[in-house]
Amino acid sequence: MKMSPEEIAQYKGVFVFAQQVDNEISGIAFELLGKAKELAAPLNTEVTAVLIGSDVKNLADTLAEYGADKVIVVDDPELKVYRTEPYAHALASVINEFKPEIVLVGATAIGRDLGPTVSARVATGLTADCTVLEIGDFPINAIPGRESEQKHNQLLMTRPAFGGNTIATIACPDNRPQMATVRPGVMQKISPIAGAKAEVIEFNPGFTPNNKYVVVKEVVKAVSDVKDIMDAKILVSGGRGVGSAENFKMLDELAEVLGGQVSCSRAVVDNGWKPKDLQVGQTGKTVRPNVYFAIGISGAIQHTAGMEESDIIIAINKDETAPIFDVADYGIVGDLNKIVPALTAQLKAELSNK
Repeated sequence: MKMSPEEIAQYKGVFVFAQQVDNEISGIAFELLGKAKELAAPLNTEVTAVLIGSDVKNLADTLAEYGADKVIVVDDPELKVYRTEPYAHALASVINEFKPEIVLVGATAIGRDLGPTVSARVATGLTADCTVLEIGDFPINAIPGRESEQKHNQLLMTRPAFGGNTIATIACPDNRPQMATVRPGVMQKISPIAGAKAEVIEFNPGFTPNNKYVVVKEVVKAVSDVKDIMDAKILVSGGRGVGSAENFKMLDELAEVLGGQVSCSRAVVDNGWKPKDLQVGQTGKTVRPNVYFAIGISGAIQHTAGMEESDIIIAINKDETAPIFDVADYGIVGDLNKIVPALTAQLKAELSNK
């Protein structure tokens, strides 16, 4: 059901769900605060972080340093470990009480569960996996003769659609809040402002366990010695064109010389050559390294959506018409089995002379 203009006018501010796990703020929270600052400027409003957990008030100052003007803390023993029901109750209660205009949630395992649940409870829409968020007019182009119907200062949420084959820009003009989830690595956090303070508001809607409260019997933490590719400054990424798991040794050697890490496309994971943790793309991870080598990768939009923000992209592919060359800063057309070893040897020689 549509809200009236008077009801919509009651909603102010850009809110960010500041995800924390084991009392440590997740990186996505800082990225969303950076974007929230941008969105709040044209709206002339404030940025509020919503911090949900148990004994988490001490994290408020860190959120202030990354752009939060206010921090709403929902602190309760029932919130120590993430569970859908108490967390959804907490965030939905904050929305109903404080009436934010915009709510941003990270598209993490937690956020993908929490965001849709909360949006349903507060009777609004949610656009998932957004790659671009901006304030603008909706419809973007006014309908001739109906210019007065165009609404201003709307959250325009852009995301890949139809399997990544097109890009859709979505708005939620008739309900509030306007909600979006954003994948880690897409937005950029601001440089921390040392000593910044935020107004801290403690809010507890009350938690009474019911039959929707699951019981967490045990928490088993995954242990991995694989570094997160999202933190890498140099990525040597391979696709189907590499040919086999054994051929990835060439990429391992190049990455070692450069002090970088190996990553891959979805086709590589589907073939069982590399683990899912190393996948870049729409169904993998979004990365922003200083240098990204795309080796034997065709460059479908599903992959480029996860790496096109890299500072420098170097593509090596035998197909000169491959789409990867459209986003690459430097391209080499040829046989990767000859080019990669030659490049590695040349780099070794150059580095040994220094």
